[in-house]
Amino acid sequence: MTNRDDLLRLDNQLCFAIVTAARNVVSIYRPVLEPLGLTHPQYLVMLALWEESPRALGDLAAALAWEPATASPLVKRLEAQGLVRRERRSDDERRLAIDLTEEGAALRERALDVPEQIMARVGLDADRLAAIRDSLAPFSGAFGG
Repeated sequence: MTNRDDLLRLDNQLCFAIVTAARNVVSIYRPVLEPLGLTHPQYLVMLALWEESPRALGDLAAALAWEPATASPLVKRLEAQGLVRRERRSDDERRLAIDLTEEGAALRERALDVPEQIMARVGLDADRLAAIRDSLAPFSGAFGG
């Protein structure tokens, strides 16, 4: 087989490595997030709300690089768990504001251990994980590529 043929080997495909890694990342997070009562997508929503809250659904979805239709059912589940509340915005009754409840805000303290647990599970320190994350920037849409 020539080098050109190697270009089409499955194991040589960046797309395959990223898809496989994404699936495995979720499975690595699962046992760490279970004691918090969160799925991985719910954890991402909570991270965004811990950074800025309240947020309009559209703003929350944009921060997560999701469509609002993807974020909405997750927000509803988090509301059912008592972690967030959805309220009509006083400045625009057509828009919902998603805010943390006291319980949702308090969960942040317990979540502070998540990054260290993940680093321990994968055997990488914060600097190495940041380097991997940053190397994916051209593929994340962050630079308009």
